[in-house]
Amino acid sequence: MTQKGKGAVLVLIILMLVSLSLSVSLFYFLNKERTKNIALQEDLEDLNMKQKITETKLTESQEKVTELEMKLQDSDNKLQESQGQIDTLSKNLEQEKSGKENLLAQVDLLKKDLEEQKKSKADLETNLTQAENDLKKMQAQLEELGAKKSELEQRLKDIEAKSEQTQGDKGVELGKIVVNPESQAGAGAQTLKGAETPSSGLEGKVLVINKDYNFVVINLGIADGVKIGDIFAVYNNNKQIGDVRVEKIHDTMSAAGFISTETKAKVREGDKVVQKIQ
Repeated sequence: MTQKGKGAVLVLIILMLVSLSLSVSLFYFLNKERTKNIALQEDLEDLNMKQKITETKLTESQEKVTELEMKLQDSDNKLQESQGQIDTLSKNLEQEKSGKENLLAQVDLLKKDLEEQKKSKADLETNLTQAENDLKKMQAQLEELGAKKSELEQRLKDIEAKSEQTQGDKGVELGKIVVNPESQAGAGAQTLKGAETPSSGLEGKVLVINKDYNFVVINLGIADGVKIGDIFAVYNNNKQIGDVRVEKIHDTMSAAGFISTETKAKVREGDKVVQKIQ
């Protein structure tokens, strides 16, 4: 083989080696780039997946934010409503507090009134008991006075009967002396011993005294010309002690009431009475 042929083969071999080396290098580089591309593709897919997940989460977060904003708005509304209710409740509480204080004041007044009513009731019960006792006493006194009245009425009837019997038997009036002006001027005037009488008055005496009913019974009546309202002077031991006024009359006797308490205290049965000229 010639020198040129050897050189050409050598160059060819070198070219083949260089080409092989370049092919290997290119294959390695391409394989490496492919591996990188695959890795990058996987990273891109992973990023896309993460982006989708992030977007989903972002959407969810936005929805949650919107929901939270709505809840917050609702909470604000409820808070305002609650604040209004609190204000209303506070006003109602103040009103109830004021009403309670008024009620307590009224309760205190009612308690005081109740105590006063209890005291008044006790006083009334005491007064009622006293009144009942007084009523019983008064009823007893009334019964006693009724008995005395019946007794006095019976005595009056007895006296009147005796007086009428005496008048029928003797033809004279018991204890009555009629004094005329002419007889007073003469020595034969009929008077009680030592007494001075009006010129035209009737003279008699006290038969019965009833100080409980404030009257006396005298032995002068309708038959003697006595009228209701006539006044008689009362003499005790020839001394005038007062006057009595006729309030009730019978045929032969009259009931005369005391004009003064002094007469009531001094009068005695048998005292002389003289009609006053009016």
